[in-house]
Amino acid sequence: MGATASQPPTVSVVGADGDCQTGDMPASNDVPTRQAEGSVIALTGGIGAGKSAVARLLAELGAVVVSADELARTVIEPGTPGFAAVVDAFGAEIVGQDGSINRAKLADVVFHDDDARHRLEQIVHPLVEEEARRRFAGAPKDAVLVYELPLLAETGRGNEFAAVVVVDAPDDVRLARLRGRGMSADEARARMSAQAPRDARLEIADFLIDISGSTDELARRTTQLWPALQSVRGARTAPD
Repeated sequence: MGATASQPPTVSVVGADGDCQTGDMPASNDVPTRQAEGSVIALTGGIGAGKSAVARLLAELGAVVVSADELARTVIEPGTPGFAAVVDAFGAEIVGQDGSINRAKLADVVFHDDDARHRLEQIVHPLVEEEARRRFAGAPKDAVLVYELPLLAETGRGNEFAAVVVVDAPDDVRLARLRGRGMSADEARARMSAQAPRDARLEIADFLIDISGSTDELARRTTQLWPALQSVRGARTAPD
């Protein structure tokens, strides 16, 4: 799938008016050609873009949504093999007073150290994937399955999924959202810069939601996307 810097030509875009723009792009109910390569729809976007808000809205519409970030917390809870492995790798100093892993301390350790980050990924990622498979396996057969993955473009896994939904917002909007979460401007910019560039996300997108406005606009655009995701679901569940 090719892309330009501003808009991938094969992507259905839910734009500012809440309509799925067509033109040189497929109509919103067109099923991506790679639907046969997977049964799960990936949802991704840069930090602060709004993908978690889209995930919540899709769940309200009826999707079975699994969040990789949520699973990454679950698999290292106290008493789990993941907890033991992380503490063994990074030391007891990352354990907080409540007995759980202090995620802020752990992030400080791995964010500026590539080797440490890779060690953490080697522990956590297989556990996350195992739990994600378990949850999706337990979903109803006709469910729309959505996997919220913050780092899809970075891992090169786009073709593993039935379709990829990219949530996008201008950098200044993302920065403001991260500042609202308590990050300093420098920290927010560093987190944004550490991720894949916007063009890399657009290159893997089958559907693009532009989110830079109000909560009402977010809900409208997500609702507009829903029939397209149901079409992907219908294609993967149809008999041969």
